[in-house]
Amino acid sequence: MQGGSSTALLFLLSLPEVNAVQICGDTNRPVMFWTYDSPDQEILSYGKDHSRAGVKHVPVAISDTAPADNCSNIQSSEMDNATCGTLLSHTDLSAHPQFILSRPTTFIIHGYRPTGSPPAWLQQISDLLLAREDGNVIVVDWNHGAANVNYLKAVENTYNAAKNLTAFITRLQEHGASLSSIHMIGISLGAHMSGLIGANLNGSLGRITALDPAGPKFTGTPPERRLDPTDAQFVDVLHTDIDALGFREPLGHIDFYANGGTDQPGCPKTIFSGGAYFKCDHQRSVFLFLDSVKRTCVSKAFPCSSYKDFLDGNCLNCDRFGAAGCPVFGYDVIKWKEVLLRLGQTKTYFTTNADSPFCMTNYRLEVMIWNKDVRWGYMTVKLHGNGKEAVATIDHTASKFKKYTKTNLFAQFDKDLQSVEKVSLKFSTGNVFKPKYKLRVLRIRLRHLERKERPLCRYDILLEENKEVTFRPISCEESNF
Repeated sequence: MQGGSSTALLFLLSLPEVNAVQICGDTNRPVMFWTYDSPDQEILSYGKDHSRAGVKHVPVAISDTAPADNCSNIQSSEMDNATCGTLLSHTDLSAHPQFILSRPTTFIIHGYRPTGSPPAWLQQISDLLLAREDGNVIVVDWNHGAANVNYLKAVENTYNAAKNLTAFITRLQEHGASLSSIHMIGISLGAHMSGLIGANLNGSLGRITALDPAGPKFTGTPPERRLDPTDAQFVDVLHTDIDALGFREPLGHIDFYANGGTDQPGCPKTIFSGGAYFKCDHQRSVFLFLDSVKRTCVSKAFPCSSYKDFLDGNCLNCDRFGAAGCPVFGYDVIKWKEVLLRLGQTKTYFTTNADSPFCMTNYRLEVMIWNKDVRWGYMTVKLHGNGKEAVATIDHTASKFKKYTKTNLFAQFDKDLQSVEKVSLKFSTGNVFKPKYKLRVLRIRLRHLERKERPLCRYDILLEENKEVTFRPISCEESNF
């Protein structure tokens, strides 16, 4: 992105009656507004035109009256030179030279907001998107439709808001905007709203990114009542809460199931944690996507029919995607668009850490033993290098270890070490009252799945149950075993 060349456009949608949301920016940061009186009304107004350098915007306050030029309601200490937006007519798009219709435009559409509070991530996602692409960013505020203790009413308003937003995008198209350059990012109800808009426009939108599309009242409905792959030229979907607030079945050209689509790491496991117990898994979708926009690290996603098969390491083949390999989750999956469209619907899995950076590093671990008897158990692997430690715990199910037979394990580490100096292994069975077993390892082989490096090996190791053994690995030779 060239300095001072991007455009931020704040698009605010209020349902069902007008209550203007006041958003301020400094004199170099454009802020725009859209409100409407009822679900049947089409377009009312835009906001103030500023110069285009250093585009950014900051949601500050909510007011029951139209924004005032004197910014009397501003509550931000960072906005010493703030200038508030002014509602203007939608009919003259040329009044906003910072909104260049020939550039790509990204819409951000939030979901159900029962308390009416603004999403905490709005500022961050807008800034990150502007840093990634020289284009327009439009934040859709339909809080008056989404903020309702009656979820069924919010669902109804989803369809109403989609009609109004369709009319707005049609207006942009009439003034020269290309539908194929529009990217809708919808969260929860906003994901289905994006799909409804795309269907209204005959699937001509360039891309829809759906972050944990809402499940309640949409599961079991026909495609014309929810998101589906025909709603845009490319539809990518993330699932993080399929057993509660999210949608379980695939909805896009590619569907990502983070951690199997449920029970996100770091989220509360009991109801005694309060509200976070209900919303943490669902909201995690946004923060995973933010990480992908930031390019903090990369999460490779593997095509698989089930999460169990994925964890068992049965789905690590990426040949179907050609030289690019398995697709990455998030913002940059668009690079796999052509191959994914040829494949039809693709269901993928990946795992994450509990906090950012969320991405994990994938290895294949091969273990061959020479115990006479079959052993069952779990493996914990640690990598050491440059004063850092990466850990992978393989405990989703007990693995079978058999004499002179390779046991393939999928090891997912919490971080990526560029140089591995030492490796630690620990074998356990989980049997508290039975005798402790020993695992006589003839060979272990550790191969990084993303980097083309020679695998690491070690030979003749004795693992006593629940006792960690640390050693220096050596490069594997192709002639060995």
